[in-house]
Amino acid sequence: MDKPTSLQNLRDIAEPAPVPWWPPAVGWWILAVAMAAFAVWIASRAWRRWRSDAYRRAALKELSSATQLTEIAEILKRTALCAFPRTDVASLSGDAWSSWLRQTVDQELPVAVAETLEHGIFDGIQCKNNADVASFVATWIRHHRSGDC
Repeated sequence: MDKPTSLQNLRDIAEPAPVPWWPPAVGWWILAVAMAAFAVWIASRAWRRWRSDAYRRAALKELSSATQLTEIAEILKRTALCAFPRTDVASLSGDAWSSWLRQTVDQELPVAVAETLEHGIFDGIQCKNNADVASFVATWIRHHRSGDC
């Protein structure tokens, strides 16, 4: 008779069956649904943002081919009319126009550009370079705080 403590009574360690990777536990399903919902939310916000900035892209495209000061000023005014209520923008001219431009963007409006936009179109006063005006207008188009368009 064998002794219960004999080495001949030893057996291999019984290993459990491997844990299957599919189907995942309920927590993983919940995490997957939450991540998918978050991705859809982010994508929809990005899509709405991209669509709401269409007027900015169109204005910048037009501005890139504008050479005359009157064209640049027209693009600026049309962009402002698209981004803000007509009642707030349409009647602005002169000092009120440059003041409003200053208020709607976090960038300094150079004096020469302000004078050109206020009076230069009609009085023949111009910046030394229309590129300065175009540069400010491009910056304003990209960075203004817009209303509803």
